[in-house]
Order: sequence, then C-alpha cells, then structure tokens
Amino acid sequence: MKNIFIFLFSFVILLEAHAQKVVSYTDGNQKLEGLIYSPKKDVANGNAVLLLPAWMGIENNAKENATELAKLGYKTFVADIYGIDKRPQSPNEAATIAGYYKTNIKDYQNRIQLALNELIKEGADPDKIAVIGYCFGGTGAIEAARTNMKVRGAVSFHGGLGRDSSRTIEPILTKVLVLHGADDFFVPGPEIKAFQDEMRTAKADWQMTYYANAVHAFTHKDAGNDKSIGTAYNEKAAKRSWQAMLDFFQEIFK
Repeated sequence: MKNIFIFLFSFVILLEAHAQKVVSYTDGNQKLEGLIYSPKKDVANGNAVLLLPAWMGIENNAKENATELAKLGYKTFVADIYGIDKRPQSPNEAATIAGYYKTNIKDYQNRIQLALNELIKEGADPDKIAVIGYCFGGTGAIEAARTNMKVRGAVSFHGGLGRDSSRTIEPILTKVLVLHGADDFFVPGPEIKAFQDEMRTAKADWQMTYYANAVHAFTHKDAGNDKSIGTAYNEKAAKRSWQAMLDFFQEIFK
C-alpha cells in the first residue's frame, strides 16, 4: 500500500511539472498531430520553443527534450512535419521522406510555419519564441532563420547545413546557433564552409560550436556508441550543447 501511494504521489508530481496534450492541425488534406508541453504556472517564464524532431519524426528524444524544456519554464511544441499517416517505421523510410522535404524545401518551410502558428494558438507570445531542431530538424531550424520566420533565435543540434546553390542568399535577422560534432562526416567540410560563407554574406548574427569526439546524432541516447558508423551518443557533448542552448536562450530572451 505504501509503495502504491509513493508511485501515485510521484506520478502526480510528474504531471504537475508539465502538461502535455495532442494538438491536431492540417496542411490542406494532410492531417498533422503535434505535442504541446506547458510548464507549471510557477515556473513559466513567458518564452516558448518550437522543437523540430529528427528524421524519425516525433520520438522519445523529442518528447524527453520537450519535457525538460517545460520543466525549465518554456512552453514547447513538438512539430509534426510528415503527417499522422506518414511517419517512418525504419531509417530507410525516414531517409526517403526527409529527403523529399530537403529537396522540396518550400514544403518543409511551410510545415515549420504551420507548427509555429499552432504554438502561438496554444498561447505562446509570438515575440518570445525560439526554434530548435535535431538532425533533420536542425536543418529545419536553419531554414526558419533563412526565411526570417518570426523567431528570436534558431538552434541546430547536429543538423545538416546544406543549401541549394541556386537559392538567393537574403539577409538573416534571426540569431543562429549551430551545435556540431567535430567528427561528423555526414556534414562534409565543403558544406560547412559554404554555410559559414552564407552566414557572412547574409550578415547573420551566428555562432558555431564544435564538440570533440562527437559524430552525427550525438544527443540521441539511442544512437549507440559506435562512432565508426557515423552516429553515436556522446554524453559530454549532449550536456554541453544543451547548456549552450540555454545560455543562448538567456541572451535572446532578455
């Protein structure tokens, strides 16, 4: 009986730490379903975060990070980029569907904007929002900056940095933070150089931090520890990059 009471008490405390609910919305005939995480009133700081998941879509990593952000006071919306009936069941499927959005970048930008709209509908102050993303979502966060969506800052965790060279480089008003694995061979040197040149041409306020011994997906606990395959969890890099994001938030949400 005592153990049951302790379990129920702990469960109630967890629920009080944040409130999560499903948010249904659409893009034309495509049904989308994101998740909103709202902080307790006594910790809410008035700021909000749009979280763009990695290529597998809304999964545990995105949910855990959204939960932590809500505990810190940030209203957080986890975007559904693909649609409720198009979520990949394998890395191969994820590569195909994410590849579509990388090629059809305006469709990706539109899905990000729709998610941003939903976050605002859920009560976020439109002047106090940041966008963050992981891997494929990191690419999306940078796209939000490239198109000057109404966000204070954009944070990319081990995201792709590429841009079709035929696209015009426009001034970027959004502050940008790129958190990158120093040994990430999925993002080659020429792509990094082109991105940095783009940021200079766009006169962006940007930062790029490298983490030693980190490869792609270094924040994902389920990525394993075999660096040779190009994806692996790195606890030190994950903790340092999370803190870098929080420091960035302190700057942009002054």
